[in-house]
Amino acid sequence: MPRKPITAGMFYEDVFQALDKQITECFTHRRGPGDLPVKKRNKETIGIIAPHAGYAFSGPCQAWAYKEIAESRFPDLFIILGTNHQGLGKSATLLDDFETPFGIVKTDIEFAKKLIKNSEFQLIENPELHANEHSIEVQLPFLQFVNKDYLNDIKIVPIIVSAGSDYKVLANAIHKTALALNKKIMFIASSDLTHYGISYGYVPFHDNIKQKLYDLDKGAIKFIEKRDSWAFLDYVKETKATICGAHAIAAAIELARLMKAKEANLLHYYTSGDMTNDYANAVGYASVVFR
Repeated sequence: MPRKPITAGMFYEDVFQALDKQITECFTHRRGPGDLPVKKRNKETIGIIAPHAGYAFSGPCQAWAYKEIAESRFPDLFIILGTNHQGLGKSATLLDDFETPFGIVKTDIEFAKKLIKNSEFQLIENPELHANEHSIEVQLPFLQFVNKDYLNDIKIVPIIVSAGSDYKVLANAIHKTALALNKKIMFIASSDLTHYGISYGYVPFHDNIKQKLYDLDKGAIKFIEKRDSWAFLDYVKETKATICGAHAIAAAIELARLMKAKEANLLHYYTSGDMTNDYANAVGYASVVFR
């Protein structure tokens, strides 16, 4: 039985037509890329980082990253590196398919099982953890939207990346498994950036909040663009920046290095405060592409 969506109707529309309209408007939004993807798929993309909040807030930022996927050569498999919002423990995959208002997204069971074996005990199957985690689910409607011509061909391996696992070992295992099975992969790292405010228990400054939040996140993005996973995590630790998917991002950076990425580029950045004009509690969103 496929994993049922838990945030449809909250983070995004739960009816096919309404969801299609909502995602279209994310692309054409003033903070989105401005238009829908072109049909030509001639870019070579290794992976992306995309936010995972409600589409009304982070959807236009998310659209920037998915425009890159839509205009890139279609891979055999999408590796989705999700955030572990529930705390520590081992990283976890799921062997079930996923259901969205657009239909079923299939999980590559063969790849997932082999990945578990190659992970040196850093990855387990854990349906309970996936049942309550939204970070992977929120990526799937966008993935289906930009691959309408390939809906039946989309295959994923969902991985919740835990701070309790070795992200380098996990990245190596993904790369090793892809080579062994001769699969062309593309990764999607699902993470928001700094969560600022009393609601998030993080108030390192009290004045000029917008600019300081921008500066804090841009400091982290700088190390992503340098493709330096150690320096990125060290920055997060040093600043105590509340980046929920820090280890998913670190695993993505390491995987990009193994896949010989030549560059990582920030596509777009803003905060939820820019959407609501309220920075008392605000979350940073960034879309990044690796090539």
